[in-house]
Amino acid sequence: MAERVQKKINWSAEDKARHKRIREQFKDEPSLEQLQDSGEISGETMPLGEYLALRQAILALKKVREQLGLSLADVAQRSGIDKAALSRIENGQHQNPTVSTLCRYAHALGMRWAWKLEKEAEPA
Repeated sequence: MAERVQKKINWSAEDKARHKRIREQFKDEPSLEQLQDSGEISGETMPLGEYLALRQAILALKKVREQLGLSLADVAQRSGIDKAALSRIENGQHQNPTVSTLCRYAHALGMRWAWKLEKEAEPA
């Protein structure tokens, strides 16, 4: 196994102090709610599992769009959703699109959005 080599970083005193403050601030592993309350993060957030499920669904839409040979401009014209907004959705920059938007996107592809409930895995 190769030995891992870590490059020495010459931190300025200001950098060292800033990093020390950050380590102190997060040493107790604050919750998502605490980070929102402190202003460290803003906007809507969702649990990782839900985010990943949404990303999978959006990637499925993109895959169908590409299989049909449609551009974002084509989908924008068919759905009435701005091309830039569609791009942000596909690229994960719009992290929580509305149900209506996703349904309109699917309809523009000749598809319909289907919902399915699944039982959650039991906690270990």
